[in-house]
Amino acid sequence: MEKARLWLMMIAVSLMLAFPWSCAINRAPGPEVPFLDPETLESWLSDPQVLILDVRKPREWQGSDEKIKGAVYEDPHDVKTWAADLPKGKKMVLYCS
Repeated sequence: MEKARLWLMMIAVSLMLAFPWSCAINRAPGPEVPFLDPETLESWLSDPQVLILDVRKPREWQGSDEKIKGAVYEDPHDVKTWAADLPKGKKMVLYCS
């Protein structure tokens, strides 16, 4: 039993060392998640078909004096509770830090 446990731990560590980039790939912006320039965002602020979500961490959001007027704050840790309620057919802008 102890040998099997040791082998499993060695395999797990080997995999973690072999694929350290896997987390970075999931967070990197890609073609399906473009960055938005400030001028475009400004033109979208009055558009009712655009939903701006502020998804900064709670501490960052609460401690910030800089908030986008009209943005809706959602806790990124609770995404499973609010994501299903997002309106369909709107452009969405996610603001994070």
